[in-house]
Amino acid sequence: MGHTHWIPNPSASPGTEMVKFAVITLIILAVCTSASAGSIRPRVPPVTEAAQEKIAGSLQMYVDRLPQMPKLYAYTFEKGSLLVPINLTIGMFSKKWKFHRDLPATPVFVYGTSAAAATFPGPTIETLQGLPLWVTWQNHLPSSHILPWDPTIHVAAPASGGVPAVVHLHGGVHQPQSDGNPLAWFTAGFRDTGSAWSTPTFFYANDQQPGNLWYHDHALGFTRVNLLAGLLGAYVIRNRSFEPPLRLPSGPEFDLHLVLVDRSFAADGSIYMNSTGDNPSIHSQWQPEYYGDAIVVNGKAWPFLDVRRRRYRFRILNASNARFFRLSLSNGLPFTVIGSDTSYLPTPVIASTILVSPAEIFDVVIDFSKSKSPSAELLNSAPYPYPGGSALDSLSRKVMKFNIVTEASAAPDESMVPAKLTDYPRPELSEAAVRRYITMYEYDAAGGPTHLFINGKRFEDPVTETPAPGSTEVWEVINLTPDSHPLHIHLAFSQAVAARELVNLTEFSDCMTKENDAVRCGVAAHAVGKVVETPEHERTWKNVVKIDPGLVTTVVVRFKAVDRSSPYPFDSTAEPGYVYHCHILDHEDNAMIRPLKLIR
Repeated sequence: MGHTHWIPNPSASPGTEMVKFAVITLIILAVCTSASAGSIRPRVPPVTEAAQEKIAGSLQMYVDRLPQMPKLYAYTFEKGSLLVPINLTIGMFSKKWKFHRDLPATPVFVYGTSAAAATFPGPTIETLQGLPLWVTWQNHLPSSHILPWDPTIHVAAPASGGVPAVVHLHGGVHQPQSDGNPLAWFTAGFRDTGSAWSTPTFFYANDQQPGNLWYHDHALGFTRVNLLAGLLGAYVIRNRSFEPPLRLPSGPEFDLHLVLVDRSFAADGSIYMNSTGDNPSIHSQWQPEYYGDAIVVNGKAWPFLDVRRRRYRFRILNASNARFFRLSLSNGLPFTVIGSDTSYLPTPVIASTILVSPAEIFDVVIDFSKSKSPSAELLNSAPYPYPGGSALDSLSRKVMKFNIVTEASAAPDESMVPAKLTDYPRPELSEAAVRRYITMYEYDAAGGPTHLFINGKRFEDPVTETPAPGSTEVWEVINLTPDSHPLHIHLAFSQAVAARELVNLTEFSDCMTKENDAVRCGVAAHAVGKVVETPEHERTWKNVVKIDPGLVTTVVVRFKAVDRSSPYPFDSTAEPGYVYHCHILDHEDNAMIRPLKLIR
């Protein structure tokens, strides 16, 4: 079922436009509720912020050991040494998960090879560069969701009910049919499918540089609730010839994943999500951002990890809906950043703090042998919303704890951090075939946001970004909202090379609201403020770039391989195409997402 979105009419007063939008939305809500009542979860009685904090505050920190997710290998060995790719079947299951020793088990939706094996997060998929993988994704989810979802946003609406889902391999380079398009959703047993669904088995060539990816749900309008319920997991591409000589910390004990999320819990252990929208007469249940009171790492609230006095490698993924993490260590140890998202850095970078936006990954080494204390807390100092929101409380400032132990009989640490990692092409503005202006808008009524658009357009509006396969483009991304937005462009590799402050911002914003044309509104005359440098540890080819408010961020976007200058080895122009969007999930669902179609 299609849904109407409100676009401000410059010739009408804001009040008139909001009345029209409210009437349209109420009609949509009535129709949707009538059509899909069996699959809409009853409203959750609001719980005060104080009550949520009390529940989270009752959970003692650092009593649960940090787990590691089970691993699924995308290959096997024949005759001792011959690598052979294999097919995987991974399902989505409903089960209960223990987030904390003292919290009742929580209903979740999770990935796994069976209901018994499914975990929060899902299993880590280990692959090798150049070795293909076929995954058949199966939906075993129930007829109703465990969380409240809003039928008044543009959302998948299966005629027979059920929970729509589709998997996107974030950071992957693959054909459009395997990208997890928001319209390629399907319900249990493929009873209902979206307009872009074509195949139950996705093909991942893994024909890209080694690095860190992750997989997660991407169903239209359900992404925020499906990930909040637990549909996410890590994915790694390794290179068996390039990486071992680097001698970075390795093996299951010293090369670890940290998947960070935030969650609020009700007294019965269930995930709490406010089911009353900030503008309930417009969107009944949509809130502009979800923030949880408890910080969860690898499925445990505020866990601990015993570490030796040696180097460890941590692949840190922020899989939160909206929360940024500015991470540091309480004992002053630095992070040695060796990579971000799917790419290594050219050389390691020492950083005392790292800012990790939603969907962003940092690959770091921590040398605990240099600690002067027997423990270290991993801390967070990012306000929410980022960057101008509330200061953190005593709960969200803590992430996890490392207990640093000394073992006299421990084997010596033979790992190292090499002075040089790799060389990838530098982002060159001169090779760009096209320069585009991409503008992020937020629309408000009755004192709160109602929706967010890119270039003033809806997801269902005709495609306007049509790069050529193998091309490089420059996107000048203008942020006219108060929040920082993690921009994710499917299929592409991106680098933010510069950002410049917009002066006379109100004047420029007023013009953009009316004209929606950066050139006509004189962006060149406004983008003359202070220059904001990209942090050194983010200067590599990434899948998420931060677009900060009040700035024009210059992003080099590459629609070809990073480790060789050639187009992708598949038809990237095929249907259903790709998308790009803000990776704050509540923004993406309503509706900071646009189609992307490669055209020869």
